[in-house]
Amino acid sequence: MADASYSQSLERGLAILQAFKPGRPVLGISELARALDLNRSTAHRYVSTLNRLGYLRQDEDTRKYRLGPRVLDLGFSAINSMELREIAAPHLRELSDETGHTVNMAILDGEDIVYVERVRSARAGQREIDLNLHVGSRLPAYCTSMGKVLLANLPAADRTALLDHIQLTPRGPNTLTARDALDAELGRVRGTGFAVNNEELAYGLRSIAAPVRSAGGDVVAAINLAVHRSMVSMDDLLARLSPALCRTATEISAHAGHRSTPR
Repeated sequence: MADASYSQSLERGLAILQAFKPGRPVLGISELARALDLNRSTAHRYVSTLNRLGYLRQDEDTRKYRLGPRVLDLGFSAINSMELREIAAPHLRELSDETGHTVNMAILDGEDIVYVERVRSARAGQREIDLNLHVGSRLPAYCTSMGKVLLANLPAADRTALLDHIQLTPRGPNTLTARDALDAELGRVRGTGFAVNNEELAYGLRSIAAPVRSAGGDVVAAINLAVHRSMVSMDDLLARLSPALCRTATEISAHAGHRSTPR
C-alpha cells in the first residue's frame, strides 16, 4: 500500500539535482530523462520548475543545465547549522595559532570529503598548498588525510562497498592507486589513530589528520593540519605536530559529548 505522505514529485525533483556530479556538471533534458527513466516531457517539466526557482541554471548557448546558486545556499545553510562546527571552531583557531599552520575539519559524503570548517594560516608558503579550498569544497576521500581517517573508521562492510566504487586515479606524486595498498594504509590508520598524506593529493602538500567522535563514539568528522613539504619534514610532522592535533581532536570530541574509555 502506498504511503499517503510520500511525494513522488519531490523525489523526482531531488533525483534530478542529484544527477549532477563533479564528473558531469552540465546535463541536457534528454540526458536527465535517460538517467532517471523519465519521459522527456516529464523531465522537462521538473527541470523548468527547478530552473525557475534557481536550483538549476540554463546555459543560453547549449540549452543544457547546471546546478544553480540556490543549491549552494542549501549546502551552506546545512553546514552553518552544524552544532559540531560551532563546537570545533575555537579549538581549530587555537591549534592554528599554536602551530602556525592551516587547520581544517571535514565530514564524509559518499566518496568525497566536504570541508565544514577551515582556519587559514597567513604564514609564508601556505598559499602554495591552499588549492583554492573553502567551506563546502569537496575532495576525493582516498587521497586526503581526513578522508583516510573517515574511510578507515567506517564499518567494514560499508567501507568495502564504498571502495569498490572508487576509481583510484593518480592526483599527486604519491597517490595510492592500488586497492591493496589503500586497504593496508587504512588498517594502519585504524591502528595508530591518525592518518598522514604525503603528496598524495597534490605536489608539495603534506597533512596529518585525526578523528572527531560523537557522544556514542562514532567518528563523525576529521581534522587536519596542512603544511608544505618545504616547511615541515614527515618526521617533524609526526613528532612535533601530531600530539597537538590529536589533543585538539580529543578536546573537540569531549565537547561533543564523547567520553574516552581508559585503556
